Amino acid sequence: MKTPQYTSLSASLPATVPFVGPESQERANGRPFAARLGANENMFGPSPMAIAAMAAAARDVWMYGDPELHDLRAALAAHHGCKPENIVVGEGIDGLLGYLVRLIIGPGDPVVTSDGAYPTFNFHVTGFGGTLHKVPYRGDYEDPDALIARAHEVGAKLVYLANPDNPMGSQIAASAIKAMIERLPQGCLLILDEAYIDLAPDGSAPHVMPDDPRVIRFRTFSKGYGMAGLRVGYAIAAPELVQAFDKVRNHFGVGRIAQAGAQAALQDQDWLAECKVKVAAARQEFARVGRENGLIALPSATNFICLDCGHDGAFARRVLQELGTRGVFVRMPSVAPMDRCIRVSVGDRAASKTFSDALPAALAAALAQG
Repeated sequence: MKTPQYTSLSASLPATVPFVGPESQERANGRPFAARLGANENMFGPSPMAIAAMAAAARDVWMYGDPELHDLRAALAAHHGCKPENIVVGEGIDGLLGYLVRLIIGPGDPVVTSDGAYPTFNFHVTGFGGTLHKVPYRGDYEDPDALIARAHEVGAKLVYLANPDNPMGSQIAASAIKAMIERLPQGCLLILDEAYIDLAPDGSAPHVMPDDPRVIRFRTFSKGYGMAGLRVGYAIAAPELVQAFDKVRNHFGVGRIAQAGAQAALQDQDWLAECKVKVAAARQEFARVGRENGLIALPSATNFICLDCGHDGAFARRVLQELGTRGVFVRMPSVAPMDRCIRVSVGDRAASKTFSDALPAALAAALAQG
């Protein structure tokens, strides 16, 4: 007998992952990157309060974390003006997306997203047998009208929209998001991924009632709070949907240290505000570097910028590869015409200098190959 005996669905899945990590590339290259500017990590780091709380919690790490995440959910509820029953916490937004898709999507169920949008969501939908229906971006922005039209056309159970958007860094007006919610098909749930909302201009987030059964909003401690390695994300949704997560989630998936760090980070809103200022200044600096090298910096409401390389995706990919050989890790959108860009996570002055030093030679080498 052949073992293990995979399900027909898992056996049919491609052997691919949404992202190749920088560590894998470093091992392949035989050396570390000088500047890690591809994963949209917040180089300015976490609050000192969070670091202290995690250090203190380390003494008690022999114990499991609270499986109900009571204190963290209560703190998040107070922060967002809702009830703990509106909050579910998990292993980053990625983990929560997987649980949500498992709850709602079965083989053949229709799901609508944008072509080129966050690939980990697609990974989960495909993994549970759902059918993806994709609409193109409109310019460098996700297209709410096209998403809603396709959702009606296919009878979608889920619609995914990130705002601000990854990979382009663009954002849709809060009023447009609210209008989109009102036009959802009956029974369709909007996934509003707000991973970068803490770094966006004030007023970017639409006001959505926590009990609205048409929407689930995802937030994270990975971006604005600077704790991507901690893996803590959460969602705000109607209590019935939040309670449903208990059927499938890993109840001990968020450890004791992570819970303590997230709760302390949430209390230090001054640090988050300071970090937001630093990120905005870094966006301007990295955009300046791009412009000085003949690239176009697209508007961004995130901790990364897209630099339009002025040619096609093949050229941008050569630029990305040439930067990699010079010790700078960046990524790029995967779908034309957005793939004319490279996507660069912003960072501190040292990272900016490393990028500034490497970019001219990388561009020259890419042009020489074309």
